[in-house]
Amino acid sequence: MKMIAAVAARANISKSMAASRAPKSGDVAMPTLPEHNSIQYLIRPDGGQLCVKPLVPYHPLACEFLAELSTRILADGDARRFPDVVSFAYWCRKANIEKLRREHGEQQVRLGLGLAFHIAPSNVPVNFAFSFVFSLLAGNANIVRVPSKPFEQIGIICRAISALLAQDKYQDIAAMTAFVGYPQDDAVTAAFSVMCHARIIWGGDQTISHIRQIPASARCVEVAFSDRYSFGVVDAASVQAAQPAQIEALAQGFYNDIFLMDQNACSSPHLLVWLGEADAIAKAKAKFWECVAAVTRAKLDLQPVNAVDKFTLLCRNAIDSTEVAGVHRHGNFLYRVKLETLPEKMEEFRGKHGLVYEFDTAALDSVAGIVNPKYQTMTYFGLEKTAAMEFVVKNRLSGIDRVVPVGTALDIGIVWDGYDLVRSLSRIVDFR
Repeated sequence: MKMIAAVAARANISKSMAASRAPKSGDVAMPTLPEHNSIQYLIRPDGGQLCVKPLVPYHPLACEFLAELSTRILADGDARRFPDVVSFAYWCRKANIEKLRREHGEQQVRLGLGLAFHIAPSNVPVNFAFSFVFSLLAGNANIVRVPSKPFEQIGIICRAISALLAQDKYQDIAAMTAFVGYPQDDAVTAAFSVMCHARIIWGGDQTISHIRQIPASARCVEVAFSDRYSFGVVDAASVQAAQPAQIEALAQGFYNDIFLMDQNACSSPHLLVWLGEADAIAKAKAKFWECVAAVTRAKLDLQPVNAVDKFTLLCRNAIDSTEVAGVHRHGNFLYRVKLETLPEKMEEFRGKHGLVYEFDTAALDSVAGIVNPKYQTMTYFGLEKTAAMEFVVKNRLSGIDRVVPVGTALDIGIVWDGYDLVRSLSRIVDFR
């Protein structure tokens, strides 16, 4: 509390904002949202009071709301300009939510934790929306801080949500929902944090460490998504045996994994591991990269500043890294940096704008030594799922939370970073 008071004093926080932080026990189901000149509410309930009485996970009203949200966004002409918005809408469709309910529902009685406060990353436009959906499915009321950057996607999604919340049938969800924007301000974050029963933090390690110094309520559950590193594995023999249509699909999928988030997403691969004998790998690389380069030239609008940044990174690698054994460029679109050995801190070798590190090996187990808790996703092609599972389990890896096919690296789900988010953001009511 001393920290909150000090932060509030430094920020000259208003009396009304300070008073709204900690509702009295009799008002705990309807806390008042703080007011401050730095806060912009994109969505909030009438009167500024949130209902934080929890729902059961996968409540029918929440499922119906998401199905309608999917339909509304997919019908929006502006939304169709943004693949990430379309992907979000497609994820929310009725069939997918019902599939999740069947697969992840359980016999135990569960309720949401109450109020969840979300701090979205600044560099991923639609992550805030997924975070909201996961928590809503868990049964929670939500305060969602949107990215500070003015992404068009934010306005498109919030417009669709706001239109649905104005309907009478969704008044219960409207009373549980607020979307807010504000510049970095510890006092504002503290005001929201002390109200919440769950805090979801998406950001870098420094951001998470800083926010954890800001107190939340005593029983607050915290789920943090920190900096992670991801890589892909491709079996050379499988690429050689693949038909042209399969190679085209593989190249399209790899392009999506790399460029839809410009390698900024934690799940975007930076390293590509090739499995097989040297001759097979060389032939597979030629076949694969020719197709990836063609897809990239046809689809990527490469900005000059990004091309310069990528070339600068390439030069720095060539000068500073003893592991670099060669470089192959496909114009300005794709740079491939071959590594003779894998550095101990491979996670520090991060590509950008289409720079990918490559490593050849006859055995996947040779990669196990670099995997640490920083590692999140391993994409694969031509690898049996059982072999991938054995690699993770047999080597007792402290990292890799997802193993998914190439082309699905960015497919976020309710199981993310090793968390089942609906379970993590809800509680069991134990009846005996």
